[in-house]
Amino acid sequence: MTASQRLLPGQPEVDGEPVFREPWEAHAFAIALRLHEQGLFTWPHWAATLAEQIERAQSAGDPDTGETYYHHWLAALERLVDEQGAASTDEQARTREAWRTAAHRTPHGHPINLTPDDYPV
Repeated sequence: MTASQRLLPGQPEVDGEPVFREPWEAHAFAIALRLHEQGLFTWPHWAATLAEQIERAQSAGDPDTGETYYHHWLAALERLVDEQGAASTDEQARTREAWRTAAHRTPHGHPINLTPDDYPV
């Protein structure tokens, strides 16, 4: 068993190194790093928030097999963005809905462009 398998059970690996399962996981990782670099939160604050999120999920029955790790990462990131005043939970939900609307009308392989009309009233 590799060190990463012990630390991140169930996380896929290539040549003994952990890799992302899906592109959105890499994006969530990169966003968290960028927001930290911009000073939105400290790394200890991030780590504590992520640990709390994982603990809550485990208490709710998450088997902690690794498949949901980046779901917890994203939930912790969304919470910090709200708590730090960068974007409220409602603003985040509106943007997710706008993204879905824009993605739905965009042909496969083309860039998705958000417009004011994509945002719910």
